[in-house]
Amino acid sequence: MNYDLNEDQTAFKDTARKFAEQHLAPSAKQWDENAEFDKDVFVEAGNLGFMAMYISEQHHGIGLSRLDSALIIEELAKGCTSSAAYISIHNMAFNMLSRYAKPALLEQWCDGLASGKKLASYCLTEPGAGSDAASLTTKAQRDGDDYIVNGAKAFISGAGKTDLLVVMVRTGGAGAKGISCIAIPADSDGISFGKKEEKLGWNSQPTCTISFEDVRVPAANLLAKEGDGFKLAMEGLDGGRINIAACSIGAASAALKHTKHYATERQQFGKAITDFQNTQFTLADMLTNLTASRQMVRLAAYKLDSNADDKTIHCAMAKRFATDVCFDICDQALQLHGGYGYIKEYPIERYFRDARVHRILEGTNEIMRVIIARKLLEDVNSALID
Repeated sequence: MNYDLNEDQTAFKDTARKFAEQHLAPSAKQWDENAEFDKDVFVEAGNLGFMAMYISEQHHGIGLSRLDSALIIEELAKGCTSSAAYISIHNMAFNMLSRYAKPALLEQWCDGLASGKKLASYCLTEPGAGSDAASLTTKAQRDGDDYIVNGAKAFISGAGKTDLLVVMVRTGGAGAKGISCIAIPADSDGISFGKKEEKLGWNSQPTCTISFEDVRVPAANLLAKEGDGFKLAMEGLDGGRINIAACSIGAASAALKHTKHYATERQQFGKAITDFQNTQFTLADMLTNLTASRQMVRLAAYKLDSNADDKTIHCAMAKRFATDVCFDICDQALQLHGGYGYIKEYPIERYFRDARVHRILEGTNEIMRVIIARKLLEDVNSALID
């Protein structure tokens, strides 16, 4: 296997790195402190194709592979992990629209979403349906040429500031087979937004509940067909897990870079703290775990690009490993900074806070273990082990 990046991939990384350094990193501290959602930066990202990375060129995207996209997201996360994560979520929602919406809906939304002038939210989680997504209760009832939507969604990234909601709703009976997916304009009558949640991290993007009260939506806004919603949601999450793992790698990589510089300059007992074996061993473990995480994510992205039969377990393993290990790297970076790591003058505490939620969203890491174990135990020929 060739682990080297090709010329195009190197160019993608370089472009994303420059964008992160020029447009994300300088404002990341301000966005975090002010809990701001900077729409202008997403328009700038749209100019480079980052708001439609793996969307087909037919729908105004740049048609990258999931591996190429993960390379970009990792670089963006080094500048502002929270903003990179929102770009990932926007791409996930847009991709679902691109693949399953009817032509008229695509004509209405694709240009705006690709340019970053319009933003999308992915709406699955509910107040009573988190890890058990198949138990969601938001209901869409057919009424002539429309659906009438009632219910609520929780912890929705970008809610209140985005323009299109890709929503999982119940159109049939209980369980996964009764779920459908529908695209709803965020300014539709009957939609209201709760208070902006005050969060540990991810402060550059708003998060709140969304309530739907007799919201009328054209039946033509249905993605795929009735009953396909859970399949679409899980399909989207395979890629979402790669993206969020890539965000963790970006955060951990930036934290390690800052720590190497700090530890080289910091003097204690008359010498740099990098002269102490304990510091050297910690840095060595941080780099080793970062590299292992990066390779797992790239393998999972390759599996998804290849539509391999085992793509889901590889996405779950990569997400579980990378988000756990990279959070530990951020924690070790903070520890090596000592008291300085705990104050906001240094960026380490922000990477630490922003990376923590990655172990929860796109399926908690406990759910990742359920998926991995289930696939392993179903593997009667032990191909996964061999």
